[in-house]
Amino acid sequence: QVQLVESGGGLVQTGGSLRLSCTASGRTFSTYAMGWFRQAPGKQRELVAGIRSVGFTTYADSVQGRFTISRDNAKNTVSLQMNSLKPEDTAVYYCAATLSWNKFLKSSSDYWGQGTQVTVSS
Repeated sequence: QVQLVESGGGLVQTGGSLRLSCTASGRTFSTYAMGWFRQAPGKQRELVAGIRSVGFTTYADSVQGRFTISRDNAKNTVSLQMNSLKPEDTAVYYCAATLSWNKFLKSSSDYWGQGTQVTVSS
């Protein structure tokens, strides 16, 4: 069982930056692929960024070049640095953990955090 707790959401103006953090419980954090998903009102949940246990990363086309995902296996944390934020980035952001990378590619996961709201004002 893995528990995920997010922090760092909030309200920011267009062009601003936010950093989301997620802390995971458990001793096997390094074996999990970690990711950030988001869900805007009326839209499906989508993978924003993912990072495998060995460091390989993937990003949604809409955030490529603006967002950076990173992990610290010693601290059981994964972070998402979000720069040049746009109103369309407004959503609830969820931290996720999975042992199957393919689940991320299908917008699924084994474990989810409770979500943190990110609002970008125009």
